[in-house]
Amino acid sequence: MKQFIAFVRKEFYHIFRDRRTMLILLGMPVIQIILFGFAITTEVKNVRLAVLDPSNDVMTRKIIDKLDASEYFTVTRRFHSPQEMDLAFRKNVVDMALVFGEHFTDGLYSGDARVQLVVDATDPNMSTTQMNYAAGIIAAAGQEMLPPNISMGRLTPDIKLLYNPQMKSAYNFVPGVMGLILMLICAMMTSISIVREKETGTMEILLVSPVKPLFVILAKAVPYFVLSFVNLITILLLSVFVLDVPVVGSLFWLVIVSLLFIFVSLSLGLLISSVTRTQVAAMLASGLILMMPTMVLSGMIFPVESMPLVLQIISDLIPAHWYIQAVRKLMIEGVPIMLVYKEIGILLLMAVVLITVSFKKFKYRLE
Repeated sequence: MKQFIAFVRKEFYHIFRDRRTMLILLGMPVIQIILFGFAITTEVKNVRLAVLDPSNDVMTRKIIDKLDASEYFTVTRRFHSPQEMDLAFRKNVVDMALVFGEHFTDGLYSGDARVQLVVDATDPNMSTTQMNYAAGIIAAAGQEMLPPNISMGRLTPDIKLLYNPQMKSAYNFVPGVMGLILMLICAMMTSISIVREKETGTMEILLVSPVKPLFVILAKAVPYFVLSFVNLITILLLSVFVLDVPVVGSLFWLVIVSLLFIFVSLSLGLLISSVTRTQVAAMLASGLILMMPTMVLSGMIFPVESMPLVLQIISDLIPAHWYIQAVRKLMIEGVPIMLVYKEIGILLLMAVVLITVSFKKFKYRLE
């Protein structure tokens, strides 16, 4: 029995001395419960609501105040024309618009009141939830505003779905799958392939060859760049001809933005390979830094706006978050390239920072 206890004590010592094992055993559950507890949610929160109210009377203002006072919607803009509303949707600065008909109060008493909800339907599940919440608040507000002796039917808003009127789920997951696949192939596989050379001892032979170390590293990344480009073309062909998701915007700029994202992912993979020594460590880093945050926090499945502020900040640091936004704008919404400058600029900045840090951290002389 003493020998058994001694072996058990020895195993505890081995676990406590291995930081990576401790990270898996104690750190992974904490990260998972935080992500799954706060990020994975189907609740509607922080919906950016805009208003087009030509009548601007007491009744419409009460409905607007009801929506703004709820925990689900925040009135961020007021439009003066349909053209202004259309531009705001194309810039992705609003999620939903509330449009009142003229002389709304008179129509409310006569039963001819007209109110419309214009919704960005690129995410069908979330847009359906948003519509149901808003319609319920509007109907309740309509009943409260009328005197008790006046009876009328339920005030039901008309619905207009932008970009995805058929409410196809493929419109939502295709951009996310593109970001996830390109990120995993470029970053994870690149980091593992370079670390494998270190672990087997062949990297040292490559570094002492006549070829400069910089070109050795780039040569390791080029095949994954080419394969990722082939995957990109395959995904686009399947999306258009199998899933019936059209490329509404510029195909040229969609490919250019995708190539930029591939370069960012390759730089991230190179950074992981620079700070890890074994394939196990590279896989662990890829799983913690890439796969789970990309799936949960990038906006691929769950809306970032409904997450706590801390997770929203972390989401802004994930390259796939900005790439998925750019793909949705170019592929689904069909906006011009000048409305994607923000996403492109952030991806360019990430590429410069990651490639600079990667080459500074890379050890040209192995220990």
